[in-house]
Amino acid sequence: MSRLKLPPWLVLLLPAIIILMAVVLVPLVLSFYSSFTAYQLTRPDSLTKWIGTFNYRKAAGDANFWWAFGRTVLLLTIALNLEMLLGLGLAVMVSKVTTGQRLLRTAMMFPMMFSPVLVGFQFKFIFNDNVGLVNNALQSLGLTDVAIPWLVDGHLAMFSIIFAEIWTSTSVFAILILAGLYAIPQDPVEAAKVDGCTPWQSFRFVTLPFLMPFIYIAMAIRSLDVARAYDIVQIMTNGGPARRTELLWTLIGRTAYVDARMGYANAMGYIAILLSIFFTIYFFRKLTAARSELGMGV
Repeated sequence: MSRLKLPPWLVLLLPAIIILMAVVLVPLVLSFYSSFTAYQLTRPDSLTKWIGTFNYRKAAGDANFWWAFGRTVLLLTIALNLEMLLGLGLAVMVSKVTTGQRLLRTAMMFPMMFSPVLVGFQFKFIFNDNVGLVNNALQSLGLTDVAIPWLVDGHLAMFSIIFAEIWTSTSVFAILILAGLYAIPQDPVEAAKVDGCTPWQSFRFVTLPFLMPFIYIAMAIRSLDVARAYDIVQIMTNGGPARRTELLWTLIGRTAYVDARMGYANAMGYIAILLSIFFTIYFFRKLTAARSELGMGV
């Protein structure tokens, strides 16, 4: 009886394939299956109770789900645009520095090195009503007489979360845009100067088009991060006050682990994944268009 002999390349890849199946494929299949069941953490036997697309239809008609989706899109829109503008400005300024540029590039990366959990605790303290640094600074400067409820008021709480997101992730845009600035060919820039273009015209019509592929890459990466934002929101506000800052994944986490409705939470999670894929496809199409305009192919 001949023994099955695997090709050498498959033997080398087999451990990685087994690990990926164990930690990625099996949980994905199980969670996808459970999204079609009435699975509850408090009732393990409910995993076998098949209810079809009921969870998906329930999520599609759930006002809380769509409010959380709207807040997630709001956070994504504001955070991405501000991070892009601030990162662009920071990258341009750093590129103009002639002494100590390496030190500035290193310092610029510090915020992105912090864990989101640590950033959440940090800004929860900074925006604290009583002992927070922001309120103490405003009161010391005489700009306000009373403590501002940054994390209690619905609008201010969302502003605080957006501020924390921008602080921790602007450096992602800055690093990628700075790499784009170093990669720009100097011939078009010099030609623009010879033709009498102002610095703004050179930046707007020569530099910026070359930077757009790098900007769209950063937006694609950050859109996935913001769309699944959980740590910072959970620690700073826990979705409050009165669910005013509850995003998609904080709602999914609450549904799964507080309400114990794991099947319904998984259904909402797969809808959220589809929405994230939509934003990713959008930014990659913009990236492809920007590369085509520069003659860089697809």
